Amino acid sequence: MEFRIMGLLEVRDDDGRDRTPTVPKHRDLLALFLLNAGRPLTAERLRRLLWPSEGGDRSDSLIRGYVGQLRRLVGQDVIITVAGAYMLAPGEGRLDVDRFRLLVDREAYEEALALWRGEVLEDVDPEGERWAETRRLREELEELRLLALERRLQADLDAGRHRELLAELRHLTKQHPMWQRFRGQYMLALYRSGRRVDALAAYAVLRDQLDGGHAIEPDPELQLLYHRMLHDDVSLHVSAGPPVLLPPDVADFTGRTELLDLVIGSQVVVHGQAGAGKSALAVHAAWRRRESFPDGILYADLRETTAPAAVLEDFLRWLGCPAQAIPATLEQRERLFRAYTANRKLLVLLDNAVDEAQVRPLLTSCPTVVTSRSSLGGLTGALRLSVGVLDDGDALELLVRSSGRQADEALRRLARFCGGLPIALRVAGSRLAARPEWTVDYLVGLLEDEHKRLDRLHAGDLAVRSVFAIGFDGLPEGAKLTLRGLGALSAPDFADWVTEQLGGQAEALVDAGLLETHGVDVAGQVRYRLHDLTRLFAREQPVPGVLAKLSEVVLARVQASRFSLVSGDPATAVATRDIRESVEWLAAERAFLVSLVGDLRAAGLDDGCWRLAHLLTPYLERHRFLDDWRAVTGPALESARRAGDDRGAALMLLDLGDLHLAEREWDRAHERLRLALGMFQSQGRTRDVNHTRRRLGRVHLEQGRLEEAERDLLTCLEGAANQRDMADAERVLGTVLRRAGRLDEAADRLRAAVGHLAELGDRHRQADTLLELSAAYLAQGAKPAAREAAEQARGIAVRLGDRLLDAHALLALARVNRAEGAAGRARELAQAALEVYEETGDRQGGANARALLALA
Repeated sequence: MEFRIMGLLEVRDDDGRDRTPTVPKHRDLLALFLLNAGRPLTAERLRRLLWPSEGGDRSDSLIRGYVGQLRRLVGQDVIITVAGAYMLAPGEGRLDVDRFRLLVDREAYEEALALWRGEVLEDVDPEGERWAETRRLREELEELRLLALERRLQADLDAGRHRELLAELRHLTKQHPMWQRFRGQYMLALYRSGRRVDALAAYAVLRDQLDGGHAIEPDPELQLLYHRMLHDDVSLHVSAGPPVLLPPDVADFTGRTELLDLVIGSQVVVHGQAGAGKSALAVHAAWRRRESFPDGILYADLRETTAPAAVLEDFLRWLGCPAQAIPATLEQRERLFRAYTANRKLLVLLDNAVDEAQVRPLLTSCPTVVTSRSSLGGLTGALRLSVGVLDDGDALELLVRSSGRQADEALRRLARFCGGLPIALRVAGSRLAARPEWTVDYLVGLLEDEHKRLDRLHAGDLAVRSVFAIGFDGLPEGAKLTLRGLGALSAPDFADWVTEQLGGQAEALVDAGLLETHGVDVAGQVRYRLHDLTRLFAREQPVPGVLAKLSEVVLARVQASRFSLVSGDPATAVATRDIRESVEWLAAERAFLVSLVGDLRAAGLDDGCWRLAHLLTPYLERHRFLDDWRAVTGPALESARRAGDDRGAALMLLDLGDLHLAEREWDRAHERLRLALGMFQSQGRTRDVNHTRRRLGRVHLEQGRLEEAERDLLTCLEGAANQRDMADAERVLGTVLRRAGRLDEAADRLRAAVGHLAELGDRHRQADTLLELSAAYLAQGAKPAAREAAEQARGIAVRLGDRLLDAHALLALARVNRAEGAAGRARELAQAALEVYEETGDRQGGANARALLALA
C-alpha cells in the first residue's frame, strides 16, 4: 500500500487502485495512524483523538471495530498490535512524508517537490486545528519544502535559467516576503536578465519593509549581493554556480596511479623537471575530486600572474567580495582571503610557482596544491610529490592515446626518442594525430637527427623547446653557463663536483626544472640527472673548451684513485681506508667516466680519451666490468692511433690483451699482446716490454704451454726494475709452477710475492696471491696453512669492501673445508660465493662455485 497525506488523504494498492476510506471515522482513524506512523497508540489515546469533545467516553470495542474494518481495507499487516496498543507500519518508502524527507536529505529536490500536493491532510483537518500532530507536521514539511524549493531554484540559476525563473521567483517573494533567500535569488535572476535597476529596487522594497516593521537591516549575505550589484561586479554574470576555475582536464592523462590519490591534501607541492606533467597531474587530480569541494576550486597560473596581490584580488572577486571592498595592501588582502575561505569547502591550485614568496600569501586553511619546478623547501609541513618521466609502459600508452595509433615497435621507438617526457610524448602524438598520412616510422626518421629533434617536436603552438626556454630565460648567467657546459656530456647522471667545475649553479637549474636531483651515491656525493631533450637544448649554445677543462680534472682524480689501487712505491704505502674510498668513488663515477671516454673521443680530444681509458683499466679489471672495459678500450685505441701516439696505442693494445685474458679468449689476447710487445721493443721501453712478457706468460699458462710461460716469467724477473715488477712476476710464476705440479717451488714463489706486495701496500694483489698460495698449500696437503692463507685473504677483502674478492676467498675456504671433511660448511661457503658471482655476472667464478657444490 502507498499512503499519501501531503494534500488530500489517499491510499493506493500496488496495482494503483484507489483504496482510500470513504467512511468519515475510518478516514479520521487512518489519518491519526499516519500522523503517528511507527508510534504505538492505545485505545484510550485513539478515543480522545477521535472524540475530543466527549472526553474519550467511548468503549474499547468500538475502537477495535473501527481498527478491524480499517485493517480489511489497508491490509492486516499494516496496522499491527504492539503491547496492547495499535501501530501503523506502512513499510519503507510507502508514506509520502517519509519519501519527501529522504529525497530532501539526498538533495533530490526536483523529485521531492514532485510529491507535494498541498498541505498535510487538507481534506481531513483543513484548518490544522483538530490534532496538534497535523500542525507540527505541516510546519516541518513547509520548512523542508521551502528549503528544497530554494535549492532547486539555485541549481536552475547556476545552470543559467534565470529568465525562466522570473515569474516563479516574483510569486515566491510576494508569498514569502521575509524569506530573504528567495529575495536574493529574485534579485540575481533580474540582474542576469539585464534588469539591474529592478534588482536593486527589489532589495529596496525588502529593506523598507524590514526598517518600517522591525527596524532591522537585511541579512549580511543579501547586503553583500546588493553592493556587488550596485558596483556591477562582473563575477555575478557567471551562472555556473561556485567558481571552478580549473583548466580543462587532460583527456589523454596516463599513469601516475601511485601519485593521484596523494595530490589533494592539506598542503601539497608537486614538483619536477620541465615538461614532466606536474600541472596535468594536479589538474587531473582536482577534477577527480571536484565533488569534494562544493564551494568551488580556485586556480591561478603564477607564471602568468606573478604578483600575489593580483592573485588575491582575483580570488576575492570570484568569492563574491565587491571590488570597492578589496583592500589595497597585500597583508590586508591575505587576512580578508583567509576570512572568506575559513568556513568553505574550497580547493586552491597554484600552478607554476617560482618560489615560496609567491605562494605564502595565498595559503589558507583550505587544501592547497602547488606545482613548481622547485621543491619549495621553505614551505615547511607540505607534502612533496616528485614527478619524473613516465616508464616505458605508460609512455607507450600516452602515445597510443594522443596519436590514435596502435602500439607497435615503431611507436615504442618514438617513445624512446621522447625519453618518457610527457610534453614530448604529447607533442609527438599530436603530430601523428594531425597528420594521418604520416607513418610512425616517418616521424621517427625526422627525430633521429639530434640537431633538429627539438625543432620537430612541436604541434601547433605546443613546442618542447618553449618548455625549456621558460626556465632557461629566467636563469642568472652563471646558471646558463653551467647548463650549456653540461650539454657537452652524454652521461646519464653526474655528481656535484662536475657541476662545480662548470660553474656551480646546479641548484638554480634544479629550481628551474632543467636539472633533476638523482640522490646520493655510494661515495656520499649528490648526483644530478639531465634529460636527453634538455641536453639537446643545452647543446644549442655550446661552451668551448668545457671537455678539455673537465678532462684535466678527471684525469687527476682517476690517477689519484688508481694510485691507491696499484701503488708500487714502498715509501708511500696506501692505507686500506684510502683504497676503499678510491673504490667507492670509482664505483659512483663508473658510468660517468665510461661516457666521458666516448665524449672525449667524439670531441677529438684523443690524448685525454686514451689516457682516461688506460687509467680506468685496473678498476674495471678488478671488478670484472667487462662491458664497460670493452666500451672504452676500442675508442681509446682509435684515438691513440689517430693522435699518432705510439706509446698510447701500445698501452691500449696491452689493455686489450688484459681484457681478452679476462674474457678467456687466449688467442685474441696473444695477438694483441704480441703487437704491443713489438711496439714497446721498437720504442725501447724495457719496463713496458717486461709487463707485456708477464701477460704473455699468463696467456701461455692458460693455453697449457707451461714451459714457454715459465721462460717468459723468468725473463721478466731478470729484467725487473723494482719490487712491484718482481712481485707481479713471482705471483704469476708461482701459479705456473703450481699448475706444473712443482708445489714446493710454487709455494716459495708465492710467499715471496706476498711479502713484496705486503711491503708495497697492494692489498688487492696481496689477497689474490694469498688465494693462489692457499691452493698450493692445499695441493701439498698442508690444510692448516691453506686455511690461514685463505682467511687472511678474506680479511683483506672484507676490509676493502670488495665483494668479488670476498667471493674468491669464500670459494677457497670452501675447498679447504671440503678437504677437511666439513662438507656441510663447504656447501654453505660455496653457495654464498655463488650468489655474489651471479649478482656481479662473473660467469667463470659461478662455474667454479657450481662445480664445487656438485662435488660437496
